[in-house]
Amino acid sequence: MTHTPTERPTGRASGTVVPVLAFAGIVVAVMQTLLVPVIKDLPQLLDTSPSNATWVLTSTLLSGAVATPIMGRLGDLYGKRRMLIASLSVMVAGALVSAFTSTLLPMIAGRTLQGFAMGAIPLGIGLMRDMLPREKLGSAMALMSSSIGVGGGLALPLAALIAQHADWHALFYGAAGLGVLSIVLTLLVVPESPARAEGTFDVLGAIGLSAGLVLFLLPITKGSDWGWSSGTTLGLFAAAAVVLVLWGVMELRIKAPLVDLRTTARPAVLFTNLASIMVGVSFYVVSLVLPQLLQLPKATGYGLGQSMVSAGLLVAPLGLTMMVTAPVYARLSAKYGPKVTLILGMLIIAIGYGAGLGLMSAAWQSLVIAVILGAGIGLAYSSLPALIVGAVPASETGAANGLNTLMRSIGTSVSSAVIGMVLANTANHVNGVAIPTMHGFRVSFLIATGAVAVGLLMALFLPRNRPATKPQLRASSEEDAALERAAEVLGRFRGRVLDADGTPVARANVTLIDRRGRRADATLSAEDGSYTLAVPAQGPYVLAAKATGHAPLASAATHAGDDRTVDLDLSLPGATVSAAPKG
Repeated sequence: MTHTPTERPTGRASGTVVPVLAFAGIVVAVMQTLLVPVIKDLPQLLDTSPSNATWVLTSTLLSGAVATPIMGRLGDLYGKRRMLIASLSVMVAGALVSAFTSTLLPMIAGRTLQGFAMGAIPLGIGLMRDMLPREKLGSAMALMSSSIGVGGGLALPLAALIAQHADWHALFYGAAGLGVLSIVLTLLVVPESPARAEGTFDVLGAIGLSAGLVLFLLPITKGSDWGWSSGTTLGLFAAAAVVLVLWGVMELRIKAPLVDLRTTARPAVLFTNLASIMVGVSFYVVSLVLPQLLQLPKATGYGLGQSMVSAGLLVAPLGLTMMVTAPVYARLSAKYGPKVTLILGMLIIAIGYGAGLGLMSAAWQSLVIAVILGAGIGLAYSSLPALIVGAVPASETGAANGLNTLMRSIGTSVSSAVIGMVLANTANHVNGVAIPTMHGFRVSFLIATGAVAVGLLMALFLPRNRPATKPQLRASSEEDAALERAAEVLGRFRGRVLDADGTPVARANVTLIDRRGRRADATLSAEDGSYTLAVPAQGPYVLAAKATGHAPLASAATHAGDDRTVDLDLSLPGATVSAAPKG
């Protein structure tokens, strides 16, 4: 399995990589809330029934859930930048399909393609891990992770403004334009990561996971329409259980699975993913409740009588606060670690929902709720990729973050179904129209508080960790244990990988092997052939180097383990060129 460098991957990332990747994350997140301002009008706009119109939203959710782990794995295997561009291209195609139609089936097809772009989030996080220095990685991953909420929050007022003053198809033209801009910026600014996982793509695993997710999420999103005790709903849940169990058995038996379930079962990964579901639940509750409360007429006695655009603007600070929270997270995580920031974030979410129970009587109070919840959700979302990255090998970053993003999507799906059911069952019916009640809004906030409490419990089970700015690889084997110990640096080997003519060899695999034959560290040489390897202890080592088109090299070296750096150039093919200790 290929690992990215311990010290620095390639050193080729420019200062604009982070904002470009974050912009891509925001663009794809916009697809999730793009049609929220026109949800109630979709049956008329598409000339269909309300139950059929909900497929326009459900299709995006399902395709996004399926795409995230699959695109993450494809990125690990064939290049994260390449798969990021592919995801954005599919999104643009889907937006254009939707822009040119006013009928149901083509609209569902277009929206399905738009949801496929959700794989861009884990791909962006993987690129950041592969390219950025550790001192910048924490805040960068925090911003990328928060882009899900930022995009959703900012899309509400902008989409409302467009829908109120232009033809609703303009929403899709705008989305396509944003997608094209993101592709161009990615091509110009973001380099491809040289890190690759070994093995081939697990096609059967992808089909099995896709089938299981669709069978599971479909009754969650449509259960309110079909009836939770109906044969269709219960049958699909049973089928999902069977398919996912069979899929898991198959994944455990193959050498290169789509999702490494043994890695997923590690406490650091398992409890992070479980907490992610709860954070997803809590995030979506505020997105469902506040816009409705703000737009209900004052004649109801509790509605705040705001226009569609005003309601969007009052909820927008939810996303803006999440964006501002990213650098704050980086400082807190550097001092206390991502586990502490996750717990802190969920405590703030609980405070926000608790305060919200008594802050629903004025528009400015909704603004306060949005800011508090934005800060808490921002801290929680920012902590998740750091916890995942610190617990999996670099070659599994894309797939692992894809699975984590999927967990958040499952949380939002469950939230949408449960809160939709609560609001429907507590609604008042006036002239055949269901009007949500204040009781329903408060019950929804209590459900969100309960979800956060469960998430807090999951977070408490997370293993003790170090600050996110210095992520460590967790040991899953004796080899990974050696890699973990390599982070406790007692010294370094550094130098360049050269060919027989003295020309630098880029992207050569350089591995440090200790006296017991275990891998102590590994890296890829940079464009100028340079490499750096961390030494965990004094003693003899072997440096193994290999590159495409060159014979492999094994060179013996010894390190005193006294904080010194030993310069050691490697020639492919051939012997050691120089070995001179430096103070």
